[in-house]
Amino acid sequence: MPSADPKSVKVHLTSGEGVEIDWKDGHLSTYRFPYLRDACPCALCDEERATSGRGPGQPVASKPGELPMFKPKVQPISVEPVGKYAMKFNWNDGHQLGIYSWQWLREICPCEVCTGQRRDEVKTKLG
Repeated sequence: MPSADPKSVKVHLTSGEGVEIDWKDGHLSTYRFPYLRDACPCALCDEERATSGRGPGQPVASKPGELPMFKPKVQPISVEPVGKYAMKFNWNDGHQLGIYSWQWLREICPCEVCTGQRRDEVKTKLG
């Protein structure tokens, strides 16, 4: 398992770009806010993802025949540290239950290298 200790964390709250984490092992992860909202680790969101078959960070699919509705851009209103192991977002949709641990954020890194490694691990398990 790669290191889950951040060297630096930059939250681009004002610009709405997302979060950049430079890990102590030299890896750089960049998370867009919609990805983080869809990857919320709280029990409610985790259960919904399991029921719908979505993975962390995958958006909710529209139902067949459902018209796209206007939704405000997903954005945190604030972010706060949780001890030395995590951060918590207060989202503009009112959700604020998820505690994003450094370990969780490293596990769901959306970069091509990490995504490829997770895909390879699944293939190996399925054999």
